[in-house]
Amino acid sequence: MSTLQNDLLLRTLRGEKTERTPVWMMRQAGRYLPEYMVLRNKYGFFERCQTPELACEITLQPVDIIGVDAAILFSDILVVPQAMGLEVQLIESQGPILPDPIKTLADLKRIRVPEVDESLGYVFDAIKMIKKELHGRVPLIGFAGAPWTLLCYMVQGKGSKTFDEAKTFCYTQPEVAHQLLQMITDTTIKYLQGQVKAGADTIQIFDSWGGLLGPEDFEVLSLQYIRQIVTTLKDLAPTIIFAKGAWQSLDKMAETGAAGLGIDWCIKPQTARQFAGKNITLQGNYDPAKLLSPIPIIKKEVKAMLDAFGPGRHIANLGHGILPNVPVDHARAFVDAVKEYRFD
Repeated sequence: MSTLQNDLLLRTLRGEKTERTPVWMMRQAGRYLPEYMVLRNKYGFFERCQTPELACEITLQPVDIIGVDAAILFSDILVVPQAMGLEVQLIESQGPILPDPIKTLADLKRIRVPEVDESLGYVFDAIKMIKKELHGRVPLIGFAGAPWTLLCYMVQGKGSKTFDEAKTFCYTQPEVAHQLLQMITDTTIKYLQGQVKAGADTIQIFDSWGGLLGPEDFEVLSLQYIRQIVTTLKDLAPTIIFAKGAWQSLDKMAETGAAGLGIDWCIKPQTARQFAGKNITLQGNYDPAKLLSPIPIIKKEVKAMLDAFGPGRHIANLGHGILPNVPVDHARAFVDAVKEYRFD
């Protein structure tokens, strides 16, 4: 393994003093970049995920074009349900469709905890290739979806704002729900261990739908499974939990052993720090839609965001994924504003 030339992200996750705040953006490898659109028009979605050369090229694009302090693996959270035996279709600009969702105990027989080297080996191959091509310029972030978020898709069968069917499934068939959550967790643990072994420097767990649950349900349906993942991984690589909208549970997430917590723009940095405590790194929390503002405003607001988080223990990021209509120079202005800023 080559030593990293820029290890700001990893040092910040360890709570070490750094010369400046590191910055990357969720969904930075993707749809706002013209270079990505060229590949998107040529290859299907899962073809891009499952072809290590393409995943590698897409992962590196924002490092080369925007100058971020970390690369994040180009993949999708739904490769896990796919590896477990569910069909997943990704219809461009429509979102995911799982034509045969899980509805009953009998449906669990159709899925399995797979041998990840066989079913997800293409991801590990991509990671090895990315690490080689990066030449130690920046760290590589691996990731997976949180078990609760994956259950939402596996039961609902498609995207949703509320995932009522998934919640109903959990409340009317709790034993089946927990069996499914455990299967997803076991798969995810093996999958993320494989990512670290292949070369991922840190891991982010995306709980996109964690905010749909109240604090007690978040613990029962989501956090207890995330905790298993973090516990297994924390000696291998630092983990970041991003549970969008679940800020009411930041204190509990901070106790998992994770190195970082992602937050969205609906909570003030000061409040998040109060909830999470001083011993964990916070990541976020610029509203991605605000990247459509004029560049001088972006620069001004980035400074205000960095001031609100204060020095140390902060990774600058968006509060959710970058939008497809963000001009590339606006994304670059966000990154540059972070890189130019120094605390006195």
